[in-house]
Formats: sequence, structure tokens, C-alpha cells
Amino acid sequence: EGMALPQRIFPPEKICMDWQQRQRPGAGLFNLGNTCYINVILQCLTHTPPLANYLLSHQHSQSCQQQGFCMMCTMEAHVRKVLCSSASAVLPGAVLRDLKFIGKEFEYGRQENAYEFLRCTLSAMHRACQSTRCDLDVSSQETTIIHQIFRGLMKSRVTCLSCQAVADSYKAFLDVSLDIRAASSLITVLEDCVTPKQLDQKECFRCSKCKKKAAASKKVTVHHVPRVLTLCLERADQWTGTKISKFVEYPEYLDLRPYMSDTAGEPLLCSLYAIVVHSGDTCLEGHFLCYTKASNGLWYKMDDESVDNCDIHTVLGQQAYLLFYAR
Repeated sequence: EGMALPQRIFPPEKICMDWQQRQRPGAGLFNLGNTCYINVILQCLTHTPPLANYLLSHQHSQSCQQQGFCMMCTMEAHVRKVLCSSASAVLPGAVLRDLKFIGKEFEYGRQENAYEFLRCTLSAMHRACQSTRCDLDVSSQETTIIHQIFRGLMKSRVTCLSCQAVADSYKAFLDVSLDIRAASSLITVLEDCVTPKQLDQKECFRCSKCKKKAAASKKVTVHHVPRVLTLCLERADQWTGTKISKFVEYPEYLDLRPYMSDTAGEPLLCSLYAIVVHSGDTCLEGHFLCYTKASNGLWYKMDDESVDNCDIHTVLGQQAYLLFYAR
């Protein structure tokens, strides 16, 4: 709707949302000094069923012609190493070695942000999928396996308060960052997001029907829900820079229907399968750990090389930083 159709598409039938093979949780990951931010993202992506299924199938590496570094091949080898190793912990050596290719801002041995590493990793994987297809149009480039799994669409509707004319625009996303300063739960944050808000005078709206500047309201809704929805609960106060260390409630099962452009129809349920937690007094230091749901349906706390059983009540009681939901 309002967007060009791709000329060519990466086959969607390759995507399977359920684990293709049941096994124990993956191995832990050694920390080589301030590499916990890398470890948690690698573990969450490794335990993302549609991505792991694809990587374990070798479909990318069998056709890859990339010379030198390829993030898809790197992740393919890493996921197989973690899920198929009999060791209790392994070293993510290839990822650490090629850190500068994933994100130029990352410096080995320095504490970095897990959210930024996630965004750079997905971007590097997306680029790797396009490496041999330079002839693709822009809309086709957006149909890589990474975008088919993680990409959603937001719809922004601006309504003229004088004549009620509307103007719609759309924006793609691979993750959604949420302001939690005034929130006690994820549900209240999402409800606030879809509540129409009057534009201030700085955001002057020129109505195409009135042909003049007019007061207007803006409403943002989810237009297309991705197969995997990644949410970041902003823990750094944008005004003071201090860490927001409060508990924000989040559900195991999230119905996104009330927050969509079309609120009619069946519930659109997503299931929580991984979270990232930051412990520490400030956002510039501390430690990252994660909780993931393995292919056996059980939850595990993954703290670098340590992998321990836990229950859903423990998972839902954390000061979450990143939330991963799968449709």
C-alpha cells in the first residue's frame, strides 16, 4: 500500500517459524573481556527459530560468492557451532575477529551497547544477502531473509483538525525503541504509542485540502507485523543520561491487534522467546546477560559461558532491556 512491489523476491517458503530439530540449549559463550554485549545478541539470534532454521540449512553458504568477510556465513558457522557442539561453552572467535566489519564503531575490549550491536549485526547480515545481487531494484533488496524475518511497517496518519483530511506515510523498521519513563508496563507504552497526539507548532502541518497551515494530530500504528518483533525498552534517560532502573511489566504472549492500523479481525499473537538484561548502575558500564527459550521449549539463563535452567516466572520478573517476540 503506497509502496513499490519488488521485481524479484527471496523465496518466503524458506522461512519456518517452528524449530526443525529439537535439541538441548546451545553452548555458553566465553567472555574475552567486555564481550558480554556480543554474547547476548549472538545467543538471542541463535535461538531465533526462523533464522536458526535457515542458517542450519546451509542455504546461504551453498550459493555465497562473497570474497572475504560475509556476516551470513559467519553466523551460519557460529549457530552450527553453538547448537551442535558437545562443549559447555565455545568461543565466538570469528565474530570477535571481524568486529570492525560488523560495525566500525566497535572496539575490541571496550564495553559497548548490546542494542547497537544487534542493529549492526542485522544490517551486516542483510548486506551479505545482497552481495551477489547488485542488479536488484530497491524494493527487491528489502526482501532478504533478514528483512522477511525482522522487518515491519509503521503507519503514520496526520489528520487536519480543521477539515479532517488525512495524510498517511509509512516507515520500515527492524526494531522498535520505546520510551518507558512514564510507563509501568509494555501494554501502557504501546497504548500510549497509538494514542493520537496533537502536533506542536514547530511541526507545522500544511493541509493539502485546506491549502494552508493548520492544527493537526498524529497517530502511529503498526501496519505490518514482522515475523519477529524486537523491542528496546530505552533504559538511558535522554535528558539526564542516567539509567532507568525500574521494572516494566511485559507479557509472555502479546496481542498486537489493538496497536495495528486495522484493529478488526483475529488476535495477532506473538510469543516471547528471548530477553536481554543489563545489570549495573549506569548505562556506560555493567554487564549484559540474556534469557532464551531453547528448541526443547524450556527457558535458560545465559550469562556468558554459564547456561542454567530457569522458569518463565523468573524470565518475566527481569528489568528487561530488549524483548524478542515471534509470531
